[in-house]
Amino acid sequence: MNCCFSLFLLHFTLMEDYYKTLNISRSASEEEVKKAYRKLAHKHHPDKPGGNEKKFKEINEAYQVLSNKEKRAQYDKFGRVFEGAGGGGGGYSAQGFGGAGFDPSNFGFNGDFADLGDIFEGFFGGFGGRTRTTYKHGSDIEMIQEITLEEAYRGTKRHIAFKTFIVCGACNGIGHKKDAEMIDCAACAGKGEVREEKRTFFGNFAQVKECVTCGGRGRVPKEACKTCGGEGKIRGEREVSVDISAGIEDKQIIKIQGAGESGERGGGNGDLYVVVRVRQHSVFKRVKNDLLVEKEVAITDILLEKKVQVRGIGGETFELVVPTNFDVREKLKVSGRGMPKLGSPREKGDMFISIHLKFPKKLSKKAKDLIEELEKELQ
Repeated sequence: MNCCFSLFLLHFTLMEDYYKTLNISRSASEEEVKKAYRKLAHKHHPDKPGGNEKKFKEINEAYQVLSNKEKRAQYDKFGRVFEGAGGGGGGYSAQGFGGAGFDPSNFGFNGDFADLGDIFEGFFGGFGGRTRTTYKHGSDIEMIQEITLEEAYRGTKRHIAFKTFIVCGACNGIGHKKDAEMIDCAACAGKGEVREEKRTFFGNFAQVKECVTCGGRGRVPKEACKTCGGEGKIRGEREVSVDISAGIEDKQIIKIQGAGESGERGGGNGDLYVVVRVRQHSVFKRVKNDLLVEKEVAITDILLEKKVQVRGIGGETFELVVPTNFDVREKLKVSGRGMPKLGSPREKGDMFISIHLKFPKKLSKKAKDLIEELEKELQ
């Protein structure tokens, strides 16, 4: 094993450096890679006087790898042998492992080399010794809960019921009766682990993995729970109460730990994530903790400084006076009449009122005379 691993490291030491070939740094951008290639390819092209065919092939090979994001990422991690680039140059080429070019599928690898982790896991551990017993943890669940703007203002509570895996009541989640007779697992002969062999370009390697039949315990109940089949969980309905705090905003998430899917044989529950959606309001528009609202006010109420009644988001009614010198093109600010701050319900945002002037539909002669008198005063 040490010999093979040393050979692997030696390859990385002797391998051609594509970055050096193109005379660029390892952090070079795509544009810098392209510019360097064009310059060197123009200089060493075989059809040009003084051109160098061998050098041109090396430049082209380096560019084919470094100009491709996926190939470049693999090259940075594993080097040229894993990419299967053209042979030649120093170090161990792809053809050094069989003479016909390196094909990862011939050695049991998938396209993204995920199996390499299994190999090196086998190098540094797993060749014997009981593995730790683990069980599959339950999955997390995400749900959307819609509320009104008034509910977001006051805070509310929701009772949610949903279908998921829950703990088996017949066996209390252990997969068998508490006093059930335990026997050696037939799949691993009571060892809790099974031996697997992998054929790689390093050679044949044996790896020891946890037995999936017994979950690494080595022993299984002679008779599994008939209700859940030994899984410790069944399909059922879970009910959860969700406290939604005052001031919550649209798309905020509430996490309820352990309220998700139940795991296998006591493997632990997942979590429940409740995404709160606040419905748009017909009167109020929310901007963070502030509220925007439109209000129609008679021009006479402003001129005579009469009190105007305004309804708040909490259902309360309050009065205000629009100053006679107020510019109706602006918004009238009413402090502390907005939404509560999440976590500090007593601290609230503001309300901003857009004033729309209300004019009389028809004026009598007397009204016109009064307006003319008013006009003289304004001059």
